[in-house]
Amino acid sequence: MNQPLGLTAREPFDAYPSRKGQAGHFLQRIDPVVYARDSSAGPLTAAQVQQYEQQGFLVLDNVFSRTEIERLQHELESLRSSARDRSNETYILEPSDDSLRSIFAVHESNALFARLASDARLVGLAAFLLGEQVYIHQSRLNYKPGFKGKEFYWHSDFETWHVEDGMPSMRALSISIPLTPNTPNNGPLMLIPGSHRRYVACTGTTPRDHFRESLREQKYGTPPEHLLRQMADDGGIVAVDAQPGSVIVFDCNTMHGSNGNITPDPRSNAFIVYNAMSNQAVRPFCERPPRPEYLCSRKTIRALPAGEEAFATILNDNKMENQE
Repeated sequence: MNQPLGLTAREPFDAYPSRKGQAGHFLQRIDPVVYARDSSAGPLTAAQVQQYEQQGFLVLDNVFSRTEIERLQHELESLRSSARDRSNETYILEPSDDSLRSIFAVHESNALFARLASDARLVGLAAFLLGEQVYIHQSRLNYKPGFKGKEFYWHSDFETWHVEDGMPSMRALSISIPLTPNTPNNGPLMLIPGSHRRYVACTGTTPRDHFRESLREQKYGTPPEHLLRQMADDGGIVAVDAQPGSVIVFDCNTMHGSNGNITPDPRSNAFIVYNAMSNQAVRPFCERPPRPEYLCSRKTIRALPAGEEAFATILNDNKMENQE
């Protein structure tokens, strides 16, 4: 990222200041949404690219086979039942009890989810939209169990990644893979179309070790209600009704959240965050030290090859079987 004159590499320019003690307000986005130059050569149609650029998200059906999903579901449950060591920092518990809410850095600790995160279908999609090679900034499993899975309040991921991790620009995206049915009733992902075009600078400052509480219940880095009201009035709210095997891809600055789950049915998803190689984290844009590696990759950055030819070895040797 180019630095304005007078700044050094140790003093990165803050294009999106937030939590600076001011009232919450909008800033216009200065980064592109789609970096792909030629949509005809990519994995998406021109209409899909346009939808992603305008709305900030896209839902793709039947990306993974039934067999692939069944293997992932089995691994999801195995990880949940074996996660007895609650002292493991990557295990995040629900705010009201000790039930498992999330597992972070799952691509580093589990071979099957590592293969999922490196799958050409996902990496190729991310690299196409971001216009260059990508790496995994973060990965996690969100469980949201039946009856007691708590909400995830409205937020832009980029606001946190920028302020607390030092991600310079909005050249990143998330891909969510539903591993159980995401229905209108069990707390599905909700997104505000068009919200990615404005950045919400939030109120307050960042507390020390904020991540220890924010992963269970976020209170800082959340937009004020009047700005949420304006975004919802402008774009509406979409609750994603998606089945296992589908893929939800959304821009890093798209405002999203989810309700609690009081149904008997869990809503469990895998999330993988892909960041452009040119957009690696610098010093956090707040007066706090960097968050741990399991939340923001700084040391374990590996460019993932994109495209079927580059992925020939991975596809032949490691890709999950596609048996319908």
